[in-house]
Amino acid sequence: MLSNPLIATTLIFALIALGEWLSIISKARIPMLLTAMVGYLICIWTGIFPKDILATSQFAALGAMLVGPAILHMGTMIPFSLLKTQYKAVLISLGGITVSGVLILIIVTFLFDYPTAVAGIGPLSGGVVALIITSEKLTEIGLTSLIVIPALIVAFQGLLGMPLAQYFLRKYAFTIQEQIDNGTFKPMEDNKHTATKETAVKSPIKSSMTLKLFFVFVGAAIGTALGEVTPIHYSLWCLAFGVTGLKLGIFEHKSLEKANSFNLTMIAIIFVVIGTMADVSPQDVLNNLPSIIVLLLLGTLGISLGGFIVSKLLKWHPYKGMPVALTALFGFPADYILCEEVSRSIARNKEEEETIFNEMLTPMLIGGFTTVTIASVVIAGILVQTL
Repeated sequence: MLSNPLIATTLIFALIALGEWLSIISKARIPMLLTAMVGYLICIWTGIFPKDILATSQFAALGAMLVGPAILHMGTMIPFSLLKTQYKAVLISLGGITVSGVLILIIVTFLFDYPTAVAGIGPLSGGVVALIITSEKLTEIGLTSLIVIPALIVAFQGLLGMPLAQYFLRKYAFTIQEQIDNGTFKPMEDNKHTATKETAVKSPIKSSMTLKLFFVFVGAAIGTALGEVTPIHYSLWCLAFGVTGLKLGIFEHKSLEKANSFNLTMIAIIFVVIGTMADVSPQDVLNNLPSIIVLLLLGTLGISLGGFIVSKLLKWHPYKGMPVALTALFGFPADYILCEEVSRSIARNKEEEETIFNEMLTPMLIGGFTTVTIASVVIAGILVQTL
């Protein structure tokens, strides 16, 4: 029965739905993605789900294909004028992983050894690409016993990062509410201007959802192709196309939402995120537990501390800056999902929900792309050469 793709997909989807339900009733205190990932591991380890359930589902393959369009869509959510003002988000995210890296190199090297420290730093700075770079080098120099460390770091770093970031985002959302109530809040985005543009009369061609979706796929396909023939990662091309395409009028604001395709896209990508846990066994966790715990705790502490320090230096509210730094531990799509969950749970009406969401999302996305897509790859690439 579980060999049927629809049934397999529905069972995994049930974990996501359970996570969404818990997030709603707990007012975003329990992240949906965290519930889905932990639930998946428990079901795999206990034999409730067969190990090949994701492959049977085939939905993760769709999700992997939709990452490019989703990143392009994220670019269309960020007005170019706002992007230029987000240099503080970049500096805060870099400050977080710098402090984290220094702490790990000093303390983990002392407690364990230098290769263990290097095995954890790249993935803690951002994720899957850094994991691949680190694992390839460890294999090349014969330290195959350490390969499980970066894999487990990537698998579990969100378990610490997401709840902590969500806590700070909730605090910041309440701060925004207080500013709205006393009339001191200054939004980053001119929502009225956006609304005026969206109510303009459009031709049938421009209003076709099929064509809107097609244009997003074309942009993402070009970005993916450029990623294969240039040293620049495809996600950066897709993000750049989304931002510039919005500015030039090629794409609409929130393109996938206008094409009624965003929810399905996000669900498919969550399948991919859950899939990163597929090869983690209980024995893998037990054998490397001491080093993994130290790496995760030091990494989370260092990123939070670095985010706090740089936020203070740049005169940002720490509750706004620290979650930006913590995006290194989870990145996309968790950064988007957390902003959505928090704004939905804290806001008192739809207008306030949109205001809180817009205020949090842009720096979170910029921070995530800085660390996960760029900085982690650079850090991993440099440090593995020292092994």
